Amino acid sequence: MKKTTRQFSDSTVTRKLQLTIFICSIIFTIGTAIHNFVIINPPLIETMMQMAGVADPAGEASGFTFGFRIVGCIYIIGNALGILALNSRSKILWWVILVINITQATGPIMIPSSMWTAVNNVYGVIGILPSVITDGGAIILSFIMIVSMFKFRTTWAQKRV
Repeated sequence: MKKTTRQFSDSTVTRKLQLTIFICSIIFTIGTAIHNFVIINPPLIETMMQMAGVADPAGEASGFTFGFRIVGCIYIIGNALGILALNSRSKILWWVILVINITQATGPIMIPSSMWTAVNNVYGVIGILPSVITDGGAIILSFIMIVSMFKFRTTWAQKRV
């Protein structure tokens, strides 16, 4: 029995979608790096822990910051992989980008509210802005990618030939 392979060609949306993912990935990579290495630091985490009533904020802030930054680095790498969307239509790349964006969109509910209060107290709105852009943008980009999959029934807004 012959195995049939499905052939795909670009739709009018394919290149626009690739460019959208590419641009968003650059913005999200920069925003996540700023949040991870400029906004978040041990003194800020210590303040957050004090607000949350942690018994030894000074002792725990360093370890928490380290763990938080490890997760942040995973998102920096994941967002940076989206830059490859400019020239790649790999299905694996599509799913990595989608998973990174869906999970990044959960940032506001996964990160303790005391962190947002501490960031706002220390930096003001400008300190929250990188996360608003990356997490809010991730919601929008995820939605666009999901709608595209439903509309075209494939990744990268391609049409079946």
